[in-house]
Amino acid sequence: MSLTPHHLQLNQQGQLRHFLTIEGLSRDLLTELLDTADSFLEVGERAVKKVPLLRGKTVCNVFFENSTRTRTTFELAAKRLSADVLNLNISTSSTSKGETLYDTLQNLEAMAADMFVVRHGDSGAAHFIAERVCPDVAVINAGDGNHAHPTQAMLDMLTIRRHRGDFENLSVAIVGDILHSRVARSNMLALKTLGCPDIRVIAPRTLLPEGIDQYGVRVFNDLRVGLRDVDVVIMLRLQKERMQSGLLPSESEFYKLYGLTRETLALAKPDALVMHPGPINRGVEIESEVADGPQSVILKQVTYGIAVRMAVMSMAMTGQTTQRQLNQEAN
Repeated sequence: MSLTPHHLQLNQQGQLRHFLTIEGLSRDLLTELLDTADSFLEVGERAVKKVPLLRGKTVCNVFFENSTRTRTTFELAAKRLSADVLNLNISTSSTSKGETLYDTLQNLEAMAADMFVVRHGDSGAAHFIAERVCPDVAVINAGDGNHAHPTQAMLDMLTIRRHRGDFENLSVAIVGDILHSRVARSNMLALKTLGCPDIRVIAPRTLLPEGIDQYGVRVFNDLRVGLRDVDVVIMLRLQKERMQSGLLPSESEFYKLYGLTRETLALAKPDALVMHPGPINRGVEIESEVADGPQSVILKQVTYGIAVRMAVMSMAMTGQTTQRQLNQEAN
């Protein structure tokens, strides 16, 4: 399960330095991140939506996989912190010319960027970069393979906390393609770390990973049983290619058994939150009336995502600066 030694993410004083995975991070650190994100939410409501925390810093969005929503929220977060932003869509450029991940990294370092926000199709890519990058650069994982998507998990945690308060009395259900979902893995770790006592995963057997028990979750193959009396329902995006690989019979069959409709949502608590990392496949994972309904906080997740990414960037940059000072004092 472990791809990232947690000490790589923290400086000598225990501050965040890279943000690669939820795994190994303490409850106190996750709570500090949520508190910091809370404080940034009001920046988005100002006439001038900027604070000077990263003025003079350069943030490089390095996306080996396309993702408009994640990239644009990271870009907006960096700009609200007054950083300069470079967007590199490498999936269409250098690696297709045979350039290795290490070559790309060296070219980026030559640009004197202070932070890399990395999305990659291979599990462990952000960790690989963080291990090899020059010591003054912070690395933020914007999603790697099936492994982790820690900022998505933290924006989900902020959404839950703002609408439900404490985690300690909650039942949370994660529904859909658990097997291929980096969001599911990061959410299970975050919920457990923050003290959620009842984490449920609901999926067909073909879409459950081996070793799911190690996450401390309850597994359900029946949506109607799994949703009973939950406080929060997190739907996952169903990738079309899973159909072609034979893991699922058809979209309509999946929707019939695992789609969130008004009828199945009624099994949860009356005020249960409906969440989804986006983009939504309407009529495959979720009914439009539910996605757009009064219990849905899907658009709130996007708003909170900007504040969470501002918090991650500012905390990681502070951790890097502190470590640099400690290194200078030691020399």
